[in-house]
Amino acid sequence: MQTSELNYFKEILEARKVQILKNIDGGYKELEELNSCELNDEGDHASIDNSAKLESTIVHQQKQELYEIDLALSKVASKEYGTCAMCDDPIGFQRLKVKPHAVYCITCREVVEKKGS
Repeated sequence: MQTSELNYFKEILEARKVQILKNIDGGYKELEELNSCELNDEGDHASIDNSAKLESTIVHQQKQELYEIDLALSKVASKEYGTCAMCDDPIGFQRLKVKPHAVYCITCREVVEKKGS
């Protein structure tokens, strides 16, 4: 991958990382607010519990994406970015535009998803 392309994706990844860190911080603040709510009845408990579970799931997903972004940024630094972790073929430019932290090319992603099912 050319230096200009690496720089392009580095900027996208870094911007997304900043956004995710803000989202995670907001998620923790939301969980703190939910934990400090005064609960009057079982309906309140159920509502708060559901909201807390949802917020916790979102934070977990954001942390996973953050991990993948950090991995992609390390690959940009070592100029290994854009290579499939399974087959070592290039991950298509269009795929990287859609998911800049992609680990697999389309073909290998489908294989991984089928194994996970």
